[in-house]
Amino acid sequence: MKKLLISAILLLGMSMHVSAQKHPPRPPVPSRTEMINLKSRELDKKYNTEKKMILNHPLLSKKMKQDQVRALTEKYRREKRALRNLP
Repeated sequence: MKKLLISAILLLGMSMHVSAQKHPPRPPVPSRTEMINLKSRELDKKYNTEKKMILNHPLLSKKMKQDQVRALTEKYRREKRALRNLP
């Protein structure tokens, strides 16, 4: 009888402990424009870091740097255009 009482109290206490735990609220789902703006900022940041790496490279000649920056800019424009044209 004593074991039954102890186990019942333990079970009740554990179930109350589990039910009393609060779950954090789900983060809000970003809207389409918020998502595009977030991706656009990430793309800008990536472009700027890559451009800075190219321009600060010690072994590249000026012509090679210009060619790489031109190619990077084209790639960046294509990705931005694709981002804007998402359905």
